[in-house]
Amino acid sequence: MTPFTTFLRDNAAFLFAGGLLAFTSSFGQTFFISIFAGQIMEEFSLSHGQWGVIYSIGTAASAAVMLWSGALTDRFRVRNLGVVVLLGLAGASVVMAGNPWGWLLPVSIFLLRLTGQGMTSHIATVAMARWFVATRGRALAVAGTGIALGEALLPLLFVWVMAFVDWRLLWLAAGLFVLMVVPLMHRLLRQERTPQSLAESDNVTGMQDRHWTRGQMLRHPLFWCMLPAIMGPSAFVTALFFQQVHLSEMKGWSHVSFVALFPLYTTVVTVFMLLSGWAIDRFGTARLMPWYQVPIALSFLVMASAEGLPGAALAFALMGVTSGANATLPAAFWAEFYGTRNLGGIKAVATAAMVLGSAIGPAITGLLIDAGMPFTTQMSGIAVWFIASSLLLTFGVIRARPSLARAA
Repeated sequence: MTPFTTFLRDNAAFLFAGGLLAFTSSFGQTFFISIFAGQIMEEFSLSHGQWGVIYSIGTAASAAVMLWSGALTDRFRVRNLGVVVLLGLAGASVVMAGNPWGWLLPVSIFLLRLTGQGMTSHIATVAMARWFVATRGRALAVAGTGIALGEALLPLLFVWVMAFVDWRLLWLAAGLFVLMVVPLMHRLLRQERTPQSLAESDNVTGMQDRHWTRGQMLRHPLFWCMLPAIMGPSAFVTALFFQQVHLSEMKGWSHVSFVALFPLYTTVVTVFMLLSGWAIDRFGTARLMPWYQVPIALSFLVMASAEGLPGAALAFALMGVTSGANATLPAAFWAEFYGTRNLGGIKAVATAAMVLGSAIGPAITGLLIDAGMPFTTQMSGIAVWFIASSLLLTFGVIRARPSLARAA
């Protein structure tokens, strides 16, 4: 038996719980909500820009609440907090299914984004980063396959079923699934504790051999060098998924054919998620962070120029490289550079920034589309963003790395 299979066997319940939380967060992620964009815009008579603004209002509000709710992971066990959040996600799905009024859409989006993209995924990554130390990268990678599986299966399945079933009934089905997860999660973590690890202690220090608080992190320049890199993938990958109906129409591709590329994307995501998990444990995040957003810069250039689905497939593959690394690297980065004692509160800020990015992306791209600038034209500017954020992140890591080395 290999060390990796032994790791999986010895920590199966904890890893499956993390993966299940990550998968269930799919119902509050943009790649899932956006498959209903056409039906929602038609039913409530919305333009691309109006729908983008509504989505951004709800998402931005959830980002603000995450600054408070994310820190709850420092106070409550995953077993208890996770159940409450999952019940909230199930309720949010029911609200979306039964909502008859356009003015209530921002509330529906707020609930889905807070409980799904925000808290459910936040709990999963904080738990993995805190429970595992020497094998943190592998744990984050294994748990992260949950959301990759959601990206691969749910859009294709629900778009296909939507041809036969009313979209509101599909939201009811999503809520029912989340409710079924609740007792399973409670059972998996019935003996919740920190799993065995190669580390000697549960709480590990960060830079300068100390435990950083959230306030100290916000006053440190490394956080601000990291911020554009946090917001970029959530803003612009979210925008791509959010504008998938518009993009398919602009390119002359059928929506089903475009969505059929998602499994390719998630396959690459999964492969590089696992590879980055191994690389984190071997090399640390400081050596890896400066490079991981280069592929996504290339992906937007390729997608902009793609004339057929093979070009789109290449773009999705490049995007998957960064998205896979993004599922593990940032979460391990916060623990490595700032310690694990206050990790919930620290990562809550990062999660809020990520959620805020996912609010900004659809709003800006939707308004620009309404102003006459197709999303394909916007992609060159998006590529520039990722190149600039990589350079800024490199500068920050180079400055901070010596203090991390002294702490080791």
